[in-house]
Amino acid sequence: MRGAETVVLGIESSCDETAAALVTGDRRIVAQRIASQEAAHAPYGGVVPEIAARAHAEKLAPLIEAVLDDAGIALADCDAVAATAGPGLIGGVMVGLVTAKALAMASDKPLIAINHLEGHALSPRLADPKLDFPYALLLVSGGHCQILQVDGVGRYTRLATTIDDALGEAFDKTAKILGLPYPGGPAVEELATEGNPNAVPLPRPLVGSGEPHFSFAGLKSAVLRAAESGRHDRADIAASFQHAAIDCICDRLQHALEEMDEVTALVVAGGVAANGHVRQALERLAAGRGLRFVAPPLELCTDNAAMIAWAGIERLRQGASDPLDISARPRWPLDPRAAPVRGAGYKA
Repeated sequence: MRGAETVVLGIESSCDETAAALVTGDRRIVAQRIASQEAAHAPYGGVVPEIAARAHAEKLAPLIEAVLDDAGIALADCDAVAATAGPGLIGGVMVGLVTAKALAMASDKPLIAINHLEGHALSPRLADPKLDFPYALLLVSGGHCQILQVDGVGRYTRLATTIDDALGEAFDKTAKILGLPYPGGPAVEELATEGNPNAVPLPRPLVGSGEPHFSFAGLKSAVLRAAESGRHDRADIAASFQHAAIDCICDRLQHALEEMDEVTALVVAGGVAANGHVRQALERLAAGRGLRFVAPPLELCTDNAAMIAWAGIERLRQGASDPLDISARPRWPLDPRAAPVRGAGYKA
């Protein structure tokens, strides 16, 4: 292994972003391309799995070729091929993993099957070389909302997950209720800047309870009732929803941090980590507890292949690789030892 000169090709296709990237062991993103499917899914207000899988199949090979051309290197110059193997929409995951298998076999390079959630969990270390283990992680995306203690690569302790909706999904559904365009999260955040966050009384599910987990289904339903009542301005609903959601995650984090040992940083990752108001609230929370606050740059928050390549580098340093017959997984918990929770939390 060549240490800092290690180069890994990363492939991401778990949802509606087709992505490829080349990343080095000294944290350089040599080249990265992302093909968005927003226009294809916008008429439906959400991701359609069949459309996503077809788009991945059409776009991935040319995208990989373009990334290699951008970097001016050949596949033979890479040390490994890393690809998301789950969790995610199984059709898209299979496209990316099968492509990675073919490339690894053709080039006689190691294949590294990456848990998409681990890609998010380790992505802050790609941007911040000072971030050491262990750290507290809030993982918030369209499909997941979890709090974990990260003790090392492959060493995760889940302290909380959602029992129903993920926060990113709640943002997207709120956008749909308010007639905002897809993707919903950025649209809600933008509209919220025009509203009063205290104008609409909305619930804070599980806040103050002894249960460690998240719940956003009731908040989403309350947003629907507020919108249907006709008594509230859309911007006020958006601002009040965002304020309630932030209250929920800060309360749950305070609860979880009491259970953690020796963490020195509070880290946020996942698509919702791009929300500026969420970042500001978490930064204040971290400062109040004497913790560093770390968030990856915005381009590493949403689904991307650089984080997959970096997770591949982290695993490659441990001597890890995977057989070519490894299967794609629609579900893949970071902490398989975590006890099941009521509701839909078992998915995470």
